Amino acid sequence: MTTVRMATDADRDAVVALWQSCDLTRPWNDPGADFDRALGHDASTILLAEAARAIVGTVMVGFDGHRGWVYYLGVRPDRRGGGIARRLLDGGCDWLAARGCPKVELMVRDGNPAAGLYERLDWEYQPVRVFARWLGQKG
Repeated sequence: MTTVRMATDADRDAVVALWQSCDLTRPWNDPGADFDRALGHDASTILLAEAARAIVGTVMVGFDGHRGWVYYLGVRPDRRGGGIARRLLDGGCDWLAARGCPKVELMVRDGNPAAGLYERLDWEYQPVRVFARWLGQKG
């Protein structure tokens, strides 16, 4: 049986390891720092899917006051296809809705095969460009 719960500081190493095993990390982002920032204030959280006391999936969500955002959705490769991603996304959307969030968005890099997952889960493609600017030191 898989359950969904909020992450705690004690989950940090296991969550970062899962993100790495799911190829969600990038050299310019420190996943440990991302985890710490997400749990460090009330505008974001990380939800975990657990089975037999092992973390099998994660999602990070945040609300900037205008939109909700989804990050680090990942399910352990041997547990994919069982509805865990849907449960995590739904849980993240519920968390955001409880805070008055009107719309949720996520970004998928070009070439990422996960784009098909979001389409199957009834997320709409938005034809927008994303621009970025580093604040402080890059990476």
